[in-house]
Amino acid sequence: MAKMRQPADNEQDQNGTRPRHRIASDRNEGKGVVISRLTGAVIRAVLVILMISTPSLMLAGTGADTVQIVALVSIIAGIFVFVEYNSSSPSLMEFRDAPPFNRVRFFGLAATVLALTVIAKGATEPTTLTVLFNMVGGSLSQAMDFPYSPVRLVVLMLPPEASENLIDSVRIAAGLSYLVSLLSLAFFVLVLRLNNWPNQRGGFNVWINLPTFDPTAGGDVVERLERDGQLNLILGFLLPFLIPAFVKLASDMFNPIQLQDSHTLIWMMTAWAFIPASMIMRGIAMLRVAQMVAVQREHAYLRAQGEDGVPA
Repeated sequence: MAKMRQPADNEQDQNGTRPRHRIASDRNEGKGVVISRLTGAVIRAVLVILMISTPSLMLAGTGADTVQIVALVSIIAGIFVFVEYNSSSPSLMEFRDAPPFNRVRFFGLAATVLALTVIAKGATEPTTLTVLFNMVGGSLSQAMDFPYSPVRLVVLMLPPEASENLIDSVRIAAGLSYLVSLLSLAFFVLVLRLNNWPNQRGGFNVWINLPTFDPTAGGDVVERLERDGQLNLILGFLLPFLIPAFVKLASDMFNPIQLQDSHTLIWMMTAWAFIPASMIMRGIAMLRVAQMVAVQREHAYLRAQGEDGVPA
């Protein structure tokens, strides 16, 4: 009986007399998607604004000029995140609909900024929490400060006249930020393995998740993805070693960076640890996408061979 009623339903659809409740449900579903996307974009924008504003909100003695600059940067970043996540297709934000790539990056960045801010706050307003963070950060930095390590190179980029307090502050900030970046990387790789990313939802939209990648630019897509991924992995591994050398060279040629300022120290150490870790995550993600495309291409080839009756 169900098969006999099906043509009638199709005939109603062709005549434009589809039941109204189906049209209403489609409209409600469309409104739900728009509301969900808008809500998610607002929440993400607020979180980004709070993350950027954290040092200015927590540290005492922040100058008015610093507050204005931070407010401007946070508002611009919040607007950018809102527009990217609220639009139907982003223009720059990669892996927007392929969690946990951006989530791991954000929480790793936010954890680094918060931890360094708490330690910096302890220099002027010591509390039990700041003392605990300072002790843990000091122990970790001492363990990570060995010859030729990235933390040692960061300490060596300081000028010879740097005080012991500044050296200790830089060592603690570098060690803690680098540890958070390593933990973020480990968690990212673990989640990818457990969730079979990017196939956990049954599909991966290259246009949405890789807006800056043009599949029609020329060359094999898999080879280009693999090349981009490998380049990001190499740069992500080398940058923690190269950045201190470039900073030291620039300090010898121009005015040295004043890491005595808490805000400068927090954002410099955060960028030094976060940018390489983010590039490694992107490299891993690009290689996973290349692997997915290669597997789907092979399956399509085998399916076409089977349909043609040719043994694979």
